[in-house]
Amino acid sequence: MVLAQYRLVTEGLGIRHLRLVLGNSMGGMQTWIWGVRYPDFMDALVPMASQPTAMASRNWMMRRLIIDSVRNDPAWNGGNYTVQPTALKTANAFFGIATSGGSQAYQKLAPTREAADKLLDGRLAAPFTADANDFLYQWESSGDYDPSAGLERIRAPLLAINSADDERNPPELGIMERELKRVKNARLFLIPASEDTRGHGTTGMAKFWKAELKQLLDAAPARRD
Repeated sequence: MVLAQYRLVTEGLGIRHLRLVLGNSMGGMQTWIWGVRYPDFMDALVPMASQPTAMASRNWMMRRLIIDSVRNDPAWNGGNYTVQPTALKTANAFFGIATSGGSQAYQKLAPTREAADKLLDGRLAAPFTADANDFLYQWESSGDYDPSAGLERIRAPLLAINSADDERNPPELGIMERELKRVKNARLFLIPASEDTRGHGTTGMAKFWKAELKQLLDAAPARRD
């Protein structure tokens, strides 16, 4: 995926250098890979809602569960379906609630069983146009993610932005603090958890990190070709 992006930027658009590579969630994972594979191509890096380590533990197990849910639906038919498998929509809603949203925020939104049912029913009733095979590719493609071997190659100033209530990248594991020691000129901005944050979805709200991004860009030297 990152190679395709790089070729689009360089060969398709003729761009020789980037001011910033920024990505959220899977885009954050790709941002780490950009820094490892093309260390001189950008002035700054901002990976968000991600970690520079192999896909593993609960993060991968949850992905496996939604992948298997779709593949085990008879309607999937080995990928030769004529209608979208019903498991697709349920698996997507399950994964979204289990791994994104924030515990405090969900408690505020759904403090009773009735409120929780209403919230879930709304999610399940919402329009959903994803394609099953695209869905499987999206989640399976993260299985071999692991930029850790090349972290010392990163040269651009790096600001990692995560949230304290991120269900997919729990900060209590200490992975970010350990791995950032291997990256020159890197720091972590960890957004505190609250009723206003949304777990893995917190970094989708720029109000929490826009000042940190401005500080990075103000300080990062701009290469002029």
